[in-house]
Amino acid sequence: MIYKRTLYIKMEHKTIDLTKMYRETLKEKLFRFLAIFMIFLFPMTLLICFKVVKQYKRAVILRFGRVRSDSPAGPGIIWVVPCTDNITFIDLRTQSFNLLPQEILTKDSVTVTVDAVIYCHVQKPLHCLLHVQSYKYATELLAIAILRNILGQYTLSDLLTNRESISVSIRNEIDKGTAEWGVEVERVEIKDVILPFDLQKAMAAEAEGTRIAKAKIIEAQGEIKAAENLRDASKIMLETPQTILLRYLQTLNFIASQNKTSILFPFPISIPEQQ
Repeated sequence: MIYKRTLYIKMEHKTIDLTKMYRETLKEKLFRFLAIFMIFLFPMTLLICFKVVKQYKRAVILRFGRVRSDSPAGPGIIWVVPCTDNITFIDLRTQSFNLLPQEILTKDSVTVTVDAVIYCHVQKPLHCLLHVQSYKYATELLAIAILRNILGQYTLSDLLTNRESISVSIRNEIDKGTAEWGVEVERVEIKDVILPFDLQKAMAAEAEGTRIAKAKIIEAQGEIKAAENLRDASKIMLETPQTILLRYLQTLNFIASQNKTSILFPFPISIPEQQ
């Protein structure tokens, strides 16, 4: 058997239990250790509580799942309580979405591949976080759907010649859908319209035929104008026969300058008289 010994000291008619004194000393040591630990931990806690929000970002803070009253916060230094606040940074800069090439059937039943790019930015950080799961992915899907629907209402010639007006109409339609997400679409650009190879050959042949026809029309108009000028010149020569000799000498000068040949012509030449 083990006997537990307890020491008692009688001082001024009081009994002191040394075992209880020893236990109280352990508690004090424990509290002292915790105090020292908290003193060293306090600066690190302050570093975690303070967050820096950059100029082009905003911070949306959720405290126990609810939006904090000062959200969206920033730019600058903000205060966050660890383990209770959940912070999400939203970028306000303009972002670009390069849409995948889309095969579109135009109004005149021509299949083309359209490549487009979209520029947008976040206007309301709370809406883009609370109203949609991923505003980037949602904006991209909506842009693809609207792009296919609108381009299908135009013919191939309109699609190739009226890109600017079509881009404006597409931007307005996308902006209507993204307004409730807090996203504003700045512009939509149609980068390229890729035609099938057979259609390219057909259009090239058509363009070549059009150019040949225009060239023949221009040549015929030139011949008509030349004939009219010759008619006017003949009338002038009939009125003044001396001009025939001048024209004869000009022709000889032109032949001599073009070819190195000997030309025989009668000299002196009689000047025609006016009848």
